[in-house]
Amino acid sequence: MKPIVKESDYSTIKNIINNLTPAQKTKEVGQLMNELELAKKVPDKKIPKDVIQLNSYFEVEVGTPAQIIKMTMVIPKNADLAQHKISLFSPLSVALIGFREGASVDWVLPGGLRKLKILKVTNQVQQELVAK
Repeated sequence: MKPIVKESDYSTIKNIINNLTPAQKTKEVGQLMNELELAKKVPDKKIPKDVIQLNSYFEVEVGTPAQIIKMTMVIPKNADLAQHKISLFSPLSVALIGFREGASVDWVLPGGLRKLKILKVTNQVQQELVAK
């Protein structure tokens, strides 16, 4: 399964990574760069609505017994776990970016190999359309 990334997210993420100091380029940043290079890049208007991208709210089932995690993926400076906002450089974000609702991903997280099942994805565009 190949991740899907919209062109504007790809540019934004690459710019953030390019401006990091060598000390800030963690293992997760390297993994994210690899995932981005493998990803199918699509025009913003053609990204499916159920794909996890920057500013996506998502619910994911992790491990056995299942734990449900509800987060919004944001750029690092906006990360705030108290508000359920997780950095795109976190291991969980690196594992999920570009994958669709309903997908399962096996990924090594800090606690070891975990199966991640994406239960729900909501993107800002969808929320704005509902609000109008």
